[in-house]
Amino acid sequence: MRANNINGEIKIYNKLPNYWNGKKHYVGGFASSPVEVLEEEGFYEVVDPQYDPAIEELGELYLEDNKYYYTVIQKTWSESLDELKHIKLNELNNITKSALSKTDWYYIRKLDRNIDVPQEVEDERAIILNNHNDHETAINNLTKKVDVVKYEFE
Repeated sequence: MRANNINGEIKIYNKLPNYWNGKKHYVGGFASSPVEVLEEEGFYEVVDPQYDPAIEELGELYLEDNKYYYTVIQKTWSESLDELKHIKLNELNNITKSALSKTDWYYIRKLDRNIDVPQEVEDERAIILNNHNDHETAINNLTKKVDVVKYEFE
């Protein structure tokens, strides 16, 4: 990927044009020109940034040492810490609900017809619920917005 500053606006090219009218006029084959020719026409490599999209975003491009770099900006959230925790806990509730729903029919059968729930199903549900409680406690103990946003359910 290359970029070029055209009239003060940096334009990114995932695919270089075949034709180019810059310092020189290229009727065809410009896209396969040597790096020196591309750079002479202002097309410099865009360096792929290392960043965490969950908590960072890409800012403006800037040219340094004949390469374009993105500024990486720390995200901010308008929600409060408690609101972010609430969102994360809702996500946890949905995950838990989905996991439990696969075995709910055993408990409905127990209520309707008094048929015992197999021990392995009870054990599976206990693991799901314990896991839920562990995540809930961990989320509630977080003190930074960024940690809440980055929190993952394993």
